[in-house]
Amino acid sequence: MITIKTFTFNAYSENTYVLFDETKECVIIDPGMYEGFEQNELAAFIKNEGLKPVLLLNTHCHLDHVFGNKFVFETYSLKPQFHAGELPILNAVPGYAPSMGFTRYDVSPLPDTFLPETGTISFGNSTLTLIFAPGHSPAHLCFYSAPDHILIGGDVLFYGSIGRTDLPGGNHQQLIQNISDKLFVLPDETIVYPGHGPATSIGFEKQHNPFF
Repeated sequence: MITIKTFTFNAYSENTYVLFDETKECVIIDPGMYEGFEQNELAAFIKNEGLKPVLLLNTHCHLDHVFGNKFVFETYSLKPQFHAGELPILNAVPGYAPSMGFTRYDVSPLPDTFLPETGTISFGNSTLTLIFAPGHSPAHLCFYSAPDHILIGGDVLFYGSIGRTDLPGGNHQQLIQNISDKLFVLPDETIVYPGHGPATSIGFEKQHNPFF
């Protein structure tokens, strides 16, 4: 049984997720901590819950989702894992972060292991299925647990909206197609935990999302 803790960090109100189960092993997904107090908040939660971080995952590598990669690496010795197609996106961050007002970006370490388009990753007694859903970014991955009815969706599908597609590597038609073909086929009761804003469900978005 996976428990999810949501943090909202940085100027973009990005959702950072810690997933853990009864083994106390945990996964950190899209660490968005930019300020020191945000780093402290995440570390304190992990310590207070007695968790053992074993994986650092990025759904994609836009700056607001990778701010905390370096901190997680330095604190827990975990390098990020993401699809190799996101590497140019990550490598571009140091060049544009200062122009966005983020002058203290700690450069993310590079992965030792890249994630495939399909397959699974495991921690504790839990397994996450990879869903490849580019469109917002060139090689975006979502993480799905069928037994727990949860989807860590990154910036693909939001409550009543979808990810923006005007950034480098974005493709509106591709995003719409991937949501239709890969997310809307999941059970209606699947809770979607997005990269920004409140959680939603597949069933609700199929009924009410204005983009469909």
